[in-house]
Amino acid sequence: MNFTSSAAAHLPLPGWTYVPGETADAEADYETLGHAKALVPAQFVGFVPTRHPALRYGMALNDAGYFWESQQVLEAVWAAAPQGGRERLLLRACIQIAGANLKLRMRKPNATLRLWGEALTGISELLARRSAASGGFADRFPAVQLAKVLQTRLAQEGLAKADWIAFGSL
Repeated sequence: MNFTSSAAAHLPLPGWTYVPGETADAEADYETLGHAKALVPAQFVGFVPTRHPALRYGMALNDAGYFWESQQVLEAVWAAAPQGGRERLLLRACIQIAGANLKLRMRKPNATLRLWGEALTGISELLARRSAASGGFADRFPAVQLAKVLQTRLAQEGLAKADWIAFGSL
């Protein structure tokens, strides 16, 4: 990932994957997550920039398999996104996908399918909304491609841990 901020570029990926309830001997890297979340402004004006370092880091965490950590960072970006905006829809879908990926790792296929279904509903709503071409995250993200990946996974018979969805590399 190419980060536009040297602060985000130097944030390391965690040394282990944190899985709530399963990683009892290891805790999440709260210090690094705190640094990433500190990059998020109190409120984005108009839209969430595609190249914002916290957004890019949250997406990179998901694609590297750090699903819980990805959720934490993306939730901070979501909270600062403009109310009622398209970015909030897409960020919520990304958070749900990261959550579904975590549930898949925890061998909870029903929860995985439910969250992927909710993410697909959010992306469908995003695609139905007209864009004012702000140049933000929702305008530049390949939402159609992600919707197709979700549809494929939802139709798939039997899920394995390896069936998680990466969205930052789309």
